[in-house]
Formats: sequence, C-alpha cells, structure tokens
Amino acid sequence: MSELHVAQYFARSRRLTFPGRFLVEGLVLPEHRGPSPELSSAIMDWKGRHYWADSADGRVLVLVHELESTRERWWLHALLLAITFVTMSVAGAMLAGVAVDNRRWPTLAVIGAGLPFALSLISILLAHELGHYAAARWYLVNASPPFFIPFPPVANVLGTMGAFIHLRSPLFDRRTLFDIGVAGPLAGLAVAIPLLTVGLARSHIVPGAPPLALSHQLVHVDGDVIYLGDSLLLAGVRALVAPRGVLLLHPLAIAGWAGVLVTMLNMLPMAQLDGSHVTYALFGDAQKAIAVCFWLALAGGAVLTLDPGWGLWAVAALVIGRGSLAHPAIAIPERPLDVRRRAVARLTLLLGALCVIPMPLTIGG
Repeated sequence: MSELHVAQYFARSRRLTFPGRFLVEGLVLPEHRGPSPELSSAIMDWKGRHYWADSADGRVLVLVHELESTRERWWLHALLLAITFVTMSVAGAMLAGVAVDNRRWPTLAVIGAGLPFALSLISILLAHELGHYAAARWYLVNASPPFFIPFPPVANVLGTMGAFIHLRSPLFDRRTLFDIGVAGPLAGLAVAIPLLTVGLARSHIVPGAPPLALSHQLVHVDGDVIYLGDSLLLAGVRALVAPRGVLLLHPLAIAGWAGVLVTMLNMLPMAQLDGSHVTYALFGDAQKAIAVCFWLALAGGAVLTLDPGWGLWAVAALVIGRGSLAHPAIAIPERPLDVRRRAVARLTLLLGALCVIPMPLTIGG
C-alpha cells in the first residue's frame, strides 16, 4: 500500500522523515474509524508497522515504514558480552570467597566458581536491554543491539558497568518513547525479583554481625566485609523469605540486589535515562524541573551521607545528557499518553521508588 492509497482514508495527514525510515500520521475520516473493512484491508498491505492513537479531533492512525536497515557489528556485541561474562565470573568467584590473582588470566576453576553470579547478573542486564531493543525494533526505530561494558573486578565488585543500547534515530511520539523506555526496567525486574527471592531464601545468617541502619546483608570480598544497602523492595522480599538477622548473601541474591540497583539508577528522571523517558512521556516539558530537583537531591545526598557515589552519579547524569538534564525533543510531543499507559507509567515510577537504595555500599560496617 502506498501513501497515496492510504491518504483517501484521512481527513488530514502529515509525513515525517527520519534517517532510513518515514512516518505517516493521519486523522482518520469518521466513516473509517472502526476501522472500516476498506481501511483494514489497506493497513494489511502496508509494509511496516502501524498503531492507533486518540486525539481531541478523533482517531489517529500512525504508519511507519523502514527504508533501510543498519548492518550491525554483531561480532563486537558478542565480544563485549563474552569479555563481560568473564569479568563477572571473576567477580562472582571473589564474592564466593575464592582467592583470585587479578594479575593473571582467570582459570577455569575461578570462572566456574563465579558462574552462578555471572549467569544471574548477565540474564538481568540482558533482559533489561533486550526489552528496550525489542520495543524499539517493533516500532522500526533504528536501535543497536546491547553493548555490554566489562570492568576489572578488582575495581568493581560486580565486574561490569552495565549495558546499553544506542538509539540512532529520533523517537516519534510519547507512545514510542514510553514503550521503549519502560520495557527495559520492567523486563529487568521480571528477572531480578525471582532471582533475588531465591537468593535471599538461600542466604545464611552471620552470627554476631551487627546490622546497619540501612543494611541487613553483607558479602565478603578479598578479606573485606561489604554491607549492601537496603531498598524497600529488598526489605519486603527479605521479610517474606529470609530468616531474621544479618545475611551473608547467596550469589543469586547479590545478582538480584545488583539488578535492583541498576533499575534504581536507570529510573532517575534525568537526561536520557529510562526514568527520564517515562517522566517526559507522562509529564512533557515538566520533566526538566523534575530532573533538576532529583539532581539537587543526588548532590545533597552525597553531602549528607558522605557517600561519593551519589555525587559521581550526579556528574554521570550531566555527562550522559551532554551537560543537560532535560530530555531530548521528540518528533510529535503534543499527543499525550493514553489512559492505560499513564497507569503503567505511574506504576513504573512507583517500582523505581521501591528500588531506591540510600546507602548502596558500606565497607567494614
């Protein structure tokens, strides 16, 4: 079906061009808003994606066509994933109490000891990023596969700095922005929460270990005791499945805790983080004022808690946004989210709040 063919069903329409794709948005004539059999047949012939939206003037049909797809460097994504898996495995071995010589390539025994942690954490990160990627590709948005970021375990207890996808083309409207933005945190938590639950149930009490005000679980790394901070989500799950007392976390619980931490950081409503996508889709330009408030809270948190991590993340937000906390503009910002997506947006923001960990790491109590 061509653009000229579909135009007969619109009271008015417009065409927006993006790199490698274009979008046709039209206000459907009243007699075809059902849609009519004729319009339904025409949509079936459209080579691309379509979706419906409501406006003050009536029903809107959005048609997306991809002119060309990007050739991906799959070898690079696979290589980064493999290296990250190794660094995560070494980190998992260290968390399991295995002596690791970080000056040498890890042995198979070390990697094997870290497998439960590495497989769990990489599944959480992969679910998160594939949620974004699948939603982006459904809308024919030009998006890269996930890039994983390996990191030396001796400098990072998790062995990774996470993962990300690169959106190469602008987003069309609030619906595409929201669906792509929300898919990652929800998919990641869908994996993280079961792993956290099983891991906490398998964790053991540390006799005589003093609890901290904001932490009731710890890990041992290279002779150090590291307390991992509480969130409302973690505390709730722990109360349901784990014994009372300070817990020495099972590797699955550590991976689940990391998944909650990643979700918390991604749900900050600043720059191009997931929370910013959701906030902008829900509130529009008010996102900028919300972002400034959260940025000041991060800076204040670094001072009040004496935890430099919050200050580093405040700087990171500015780096991610290239000096700006505001969300980048989208092509069609005027059409609001529908009622169902507004409800999901509020639920997602609530989940982000439940994931907040005020004091992520405390060394030695």
